Amino acid sequence: MSKGITSRNEDYSEWYLDLVKRADLAENSAVRGCMVIKPYGYSIWEKMQRALDDKFKETGHVNAYFPLFIPKSYLSKEASHVEGFAKECAVVTHYRLKNAPDGSGVIVDPEAKLEEELIVRPTSETVIWSTYKNWVQSYRDLPLLINQWANVVRWEMRTRLFLRTAEFLWQEGHTAHATSEEAVAEAEQMLEVYAKFAEEWLALPVIRGVKTPNERFAGAVETYCIEAMMQDGKALQAGTSHFLGQNFAKAFDVQFLGKDNKLEYVWGTSWGVSTRLMGALIMAHSDDQGLVLPPKLAPIQVVIVPIFRNDEQLNAIYDRLEPIIKELKAKGISVKFDDSSAEKPGWKFAEYELRGVPVRMAIGARDLENGTTELARRDTKEKQVVAIDGIVETIQNLLEDIQQNIYNKALKFREENTFKVDTWEEFQEKIEQGGFLLAHWDETSETEDQIKDATKATIRCIPLDSPEEEGVCIFSGKPSKRRVIFARAY
Repeated sequence: MSKGITSRNEDYSEWYLDLVKRADLAENSAVRGCMVIKPYGYSIWEKMQRALDDKFKETGHVNAYFPLFIPKSYLSKEASHVEGFAKECAVVTHYRLKNAPDGSGVIVDPEAKLEEELIVRPTSETVIWSTYKNWVQSYRDLPLLINQWANVVRWEMRTRLFLRTAEFLWQEGHTAHATSEEAVAEAEQMLEVYAKFAEEWLALPVIRGVKTPNERFAGAVETYCIEAMMQDGKALQAGTSHFLGQNFAKAFDVQFLGKDNKLEYVWGTSWGVSTRLMGALIMAHSDDQGLVLPPKLAPIQVVIVPIFRNDEQLNAIYDRLEPIIKELKAKGISVKFDDSSAEKPGWKFAEYELRGVPVRMAIGARDLENGTTELARRDTKEKQVVAIDGIVETIQNLLEDIQQNIYNKALKFREENTFKVDTWEEFQEKIEQGGFLLAHWDETSETEDQIKDATKATIRCIPLDSPEEEGVCIFSGKPSKRRVIFARAY
């Protein structure tokens, strides 16, 4: 045990939950299956939001907001969509409460039953496409490139903070296009936006791929995804982008008058990432001492811990560092000068290590005389004594190095835990060890289901860069054209 955190080797699942709570990221709420995201956790999510929102706007998208409630009849219009979400829907049936006759509290007023039940959105395709019908008449109205930041509800029975909760936060993009080619290009473009965000901001290497029909989003023609590996060897789906074809356009009669004066149905996409990325961030990088945060997403990038015996020493340290703090902040680096006297420096060191602050700067009266300070980096725990003069550039370079090192470490781990397997026996042995298994599959749903039933492993994706390679399916022995990625997953 360290800081009340279970060791990863002892119990990975418990380690994760301990870390989420001890690092003050989130906690379970009074509402079953829902979470409270605490300020420190939410500040990381805000950084993710800001970066993603900038990327969406750079690619021409604009934000809007659509209703939380969806008429039940809307979900009936696209058969595969309702089938995919039916078991997860929360339903509003009444619109009023009243005092119980016996004075025991409030009860649902039986006279206030809704004429049509409302579904609390599990996703917004139906309500958005019903709106697009009014927005699209001509090819001049296309493309529609809309995103919304929202909460959604999927009534999960087994929940885990950030990874799977009944209510969670996300963004969902919904676009409409004049041609199939434009819509496919949009879906592929947004997949790449997600992949670059994961790699450049979360320091999380991902594999770009497409889902099998079994794993495809309900109502989509094609689902693109990015898959990441966690430290226990399990996969986590970090983002999806869907080519919807004309399925929702036909369900909600969204047509446009083309340049040839003919009516056509539009082509659609949807794409989204959620607070699940918080779970990925924690599980991919952190250790038994606490969070390891990539500098780009750390709420505090540099913490300065002055070591002092009295106010005179503290004031001298602050006076020397004040211009440095201002210069760091001017360069967009978040800095905290912790001058509190309630806790000793050793306690502070451990606490900021727990919270994943990338760089810690410790300085005392003697350091001040020598013109030096100690810098400690969170990712490797290495310490170095450096000159105070020129320290801003030193810290900038250190933050860049930490960001890259965290990515490199995660990539190395994935590479070391990715295996080619060619026999069913080898598959069964390796899947117990965890990791990604590159194996041949005969492209049938039946085989996919049988492998899942036997091993709990699913096809995470068919990698976009997967080369054609003649082989035989590891389960059925039938011909196969390429390898796909199998793994157990969150």
